[in-house]
Amino acid sequence: MSTVNKLGLTERQAVILTVGFYMVTALVMVSVNKWALNTLSIPWTLLWCQMLIAVVLLRATDSAGMLKMPHLQKDVAKALIPLIAINVLGLGVNTLCLVYVETSFYQIARGLVLPFTVIFAYALLGQPSSKLVLGSCFVVFCGFYTGVTSELNVSQLGVFFGVVSSITTSLHAIVIKKSLVAVNNSSLDLVYYNNALSFMAMTPIIFLSGEMSVISTQFAEEGIQGFYSFLFAAFVTGIFGFLVNLAGFMQISKTSPTTHMISGAVRGVLQTLLGYFCFGDDITAGRLMGIVLILGGGALYTYAKDKEMNSNTKPTYIPMTQQDVDGEEGRNKVGQA
Repeated sequence: MSTVNKLGLTERQAVILTVGFYMVTALVMVSVNKWALNTLSIPWTLLWCQMLIAVVLLRATDSAGMLKMPHLQKDVAKALIPLIAINVLGLGVNTLCLVYVETSFYQIARGLVLPFTVIFAYALLGQPSSKLVLGSCFVVFCGFYTGVTSELNVSQLGVFFGVVSSITTSLHAIVIKKSLVAVNNSSLDLVYYNNALSFMAMTPIIFLSGEMSVISTQFAEEGIQGFYSFLFAAFVTGIFGFLVNLAGFMQISKTSPTTHMISGAVRGVLQTLLGYFCFGDDITAGRLMGIVLILGGGALYTYAKDKEMNSNTKPTYIPMTQQDVDGEEGRNKVGQA
């Protein structure tokens, strides 16, 4: 039984709670990361701290008897190598994208998640898409193109990281679902393995990135105040990084692709407003049009998926829930994973 279901909630209540938890933590995480990166330009070190704090918190819940953490096993770790590789790369490019673009433009820079999702669904899983789905991808691409080309001072490097982030995000859903098999479909076990192994994989990166010299310079210039600033930024981003990581795994394993897409669209709108009110971002006409087209394409995709499901045709989207993988039999078993 999943962690959410242990609270005694109905399936509907569990989905609402999971989606709400994901949206709140994701929005707060973007704000916290942007603040931390404006304070300290050490993205890889902050990510490393997030992984470390997540592992410590998970082990603490195990010691307190609240949650049961698994012992790391070599065969399971080997099976999760694709997930760890994509997770580390994805976290890195997400953060680097946020370094170079404004919060309100982040939605546009990472706007190609849906087209890449459909491409990988066909290339990796052999799942064709309907004309309506392809049309929604075209609308999303138009939104991305409009948003990027309308900006005079947009960082090309930030856009590049956004595109790579779209690719890793698209692959992440497939890899997470396949990786759940290695941990007996336990989202919590997968969260622990993901954080612990990502922490190990990221350790050499922070030294190779040269960020240790940046930290040393700041400590030398600011003294104890610089040390406190680093600890505070690392702790805050670590806490919310842990929460959004957990929330993301919970939503992907608990909800359908349609719900996942809707929550992402709503989060995109709120994220844009957040950038405007909290960080003073400019919302240009081109940027607004790009966001509207990207969200409109997502809405069209949602409509297309609902139409396919209601017409009893075989779904052509990437499996993201156990019932999608196992078919009708799995649909009757949802909640038992």
